[in-house]
Amino acid sequence: MIKQALIGEFEHEAESTRTLLSMIPDSALEYRPQPHLWSVAELASHIAQVYNWYDVTLNKDRFEMSNYKYDKGDISKASNILRKFESNLKVARAAIEKSDESQYMNEWSMTMNGNLAFPAMPKIQVIRGFLFNHLYHHRGELISHLRATGNKVPSLYGPNYEESQEMAQ
Repeated sequence: MIKQALIGEFEHEAESTRTLLSMIPDSALEYRPQPHLWSVAELASHIAQVYNWYDVTLNKDRFEMSNYKYDKGDISKASNILRKFESNLKVARAAIEKSDESQYMNEWSMTMNGNLAFPAMPKIQVIRGFLFNHLYHHRGELISHLRATGNKVPSLYGPNYEESQEMAQ
């Protein structure tokens, strides 16, 4: 039952992520609001990469970060980032489908070189926070970056500003 709810949210939100990533113009990829923040390309690539973490979160009880190879891929074109998203999305969907709901309350931990990277917690909490909410947070950042460059942004949870203004007329 929990697994079905996770799949439903995953599918709905994956479509929203796809919509957002497909609206990124190549001309915005290098924009970063401050020197220490990720560029649009880096942020979009990170969003696509988070989908690559589903299997190690859903189907293992420990994620050793020192063994993980972060692959931002070719971020020179928005279409490359979208392709990476689609590829990682398939892997993430398969991970959810093969996951065992009876294991969702197992303790899950992330380690770095064998040391606890943050407190261990039930896997379901990690799924919601580390995977789902993490993506939503970065999508919000990406929308802010795109707005700052004068680009259109999608309406994800109701009308965006432009649509609300049209409705008010």
